[in-house]
Amino acid sequence: MSPADDDARTPTARPPSLTDRTIEAVREGIRNGSLVPGELYSVYRLADELGVSRSPVRDALLRLAETGMVAFERNRGFRVVVPGARELTEIIAVRLALEVPAAERAAVRATDVDRAALHAEHLAMQEAVLAGDETAFMLHDHRLHGLLLDLAGNAHAARIIDNLRDATRLVGASTIKQSRSLDDVYREHRPILDAIDDGDPGAAGAAMRLHLESTGKLLLRGAMGARDTSLWEDLVDPVSGPGDR
Repeated sequence: MSPADDDARTPTARPPSLTDRTIEAVREGIRNGSLVPGELYSVYRLADELGVSRSPVRDALLRLAETGMVAFERNRGFRVVVPGARELTEIIAVRLALEVPAAERAAVRATDVDRAALHAEHLAMQEAVLAGDETAFMLHDHRLHGLLLDLAGNAHAARIIDNLRDATRLVGASTIKQSRSLDDVYREHRPILDAIDDGDPGAAGAAMRLHLESTGKLLLRGAMGARDTSLWEDLVDPVSGPGDR
C-alpha cells in the first residue's frame, strides 16, 4: 500500500465535542457500575458532575437513547436500560452485519503493522487468561475488535459497535462462565487472525461470524433462561423460510 493510499484510509482526527465527551462519560459510568440500570438520574446533576452545560448532556443522552442504552422519563430524568431478549438478538444481528464484512476487509487491507497490533492484543488476551483476569481480557478483546473495525475504514460503524457492546454489558459482564471459558473465547479469535495473516477474506468473515454467533446464542440463552430459538431464527437467520427450519 502506498503512503497516499494509507493517508486516504486514515480519517482526519478531530477533537471530541462536549457531547462526545459526555457520551463517553456515561458509557464509562455504565462499564464501571456507577450508573446502575433502573435507577432514575437527573440530567441537571449529571451536567454538574461533568462540569458542562445541560445542552451537551441532553444531546448525548438523546444519542444514547437511540441505541437503547438509556430511556427518558418526562420531566423526571433518565434511566439506564437493560436490554431484553429481543434487543440482545437485534444487537447481535447488527454486529454480524457490520463486523463480518469488517473482518473480510481487514484481511485485504491489513499491513504488517496492522497484523502486529492485532497479534499484540491477542497475546494480551492470552496473558489475561493465564492470570484469570476477566477485566483485562475483556479490555483487550474490545481493542482487538476495534482494530478490525478501524481497518475496515468505517468510523461510524466502530462507534455503533462500541455502543452495542456496552449495552450487552448490562446483562452481565460477558458470556464467560456460561458454557465457555476465557480460554475458549481467546481461541475463537485465533482463526480470525490466521485468516487475516493469510489474506483470506472469506475465512476471516466466516471465523468472525462463528465467534459472534457463539456469543449471541449464549447471551440470548442467559436472557431467556431457555433454549428457545425463535427470536434467533426470525432476526438473525431471516433468509431461511418456514419450510427450511
